Amino acid sequence: MRRVVKIGGRAQGDPELPQLLAQAARTGDELVVVHGGGDEVTALQRRLGSEPTFVGGRRVTTDDDMEIVRMVLSGVVNKRLVRQLLDAGVAAVGISGEDGGLLPALLMDNGALGAVGEPITADARPVEALLTAGFVPVISPLGRHALTGQGLNVNGDDAAAAIAGALRADELLLLADVPGVLDASGTVMAAIAADTVDDLIASGIAKGGMSAKLQAARRALAAGVSTVRISDTTALFDPAAGTRLTTAHSPA
Repeated sequence: MRRVVKIGGRAQGDPELPQLLAQAARTGDELVVVHGGGDEVTALQRRLGSEPTFVGGRRVTTDDDMEIVRMVLSGVVNKRLVRQLLDAGVAAVGISGEDGGLLPALLMDNGALGAVGEPITADARPVEALLTAGFVPVISPLGRHALTGQGLNVNGDDAAAAIAGALRADELLLLADVPGVLDASGTVMAAIAADTVDDLIASGIAKGGMSAKLQAARRALAAGVSTVRISDTTALFDPAAGTRLTTAHSPA
């Protein structure tokens, strides 16, 4: 089984996460880890005197911000996760979506968000090479403009969806600090039809980072990923945990 696991920045705060990922890797599954780290990017931006801006759960990124994003995600967060996995006995290798042309992208909304990229697809060859050699790839979500080569900030969920699609993954897990998509009463929604995602966002049930997760989950399904779930770390070992996105149509 080939699994892509995207770990949100807050989910990375779970002290048991490295051991859980190590346990998942030992099951014999092919494991690919994609990570975020937005809170740490925000913290450094503020330390340097700028205030982050978000639109639809995606960070507006100036050229100066891009240097901060690269420093935090590809430097600090990526290497910390790799070190934690190595300490847990996992042969992990850290790369960026910029490496090997892994994540070619175009500017999102014609550049309205600055240096923010929307993946066109993913070039699976660097990841396939690492998997074949027995490594667990740990990927930071940066990309390269497909025409100019400019470095771009890619939402971690969008990056994971593109990578999962290119790898023909059996499952994409979008791990967060909540047990799934919550309805208005705070109950986890067990399943969501892909054609209801826009309605959930418009109604405010899914907003900010969760709206970005649902949009990415929908794209992963369209790219051929068999199973897509949004959950906390319990989903690593419980196939019923979290919210599953389905291609079934909602009732009229």
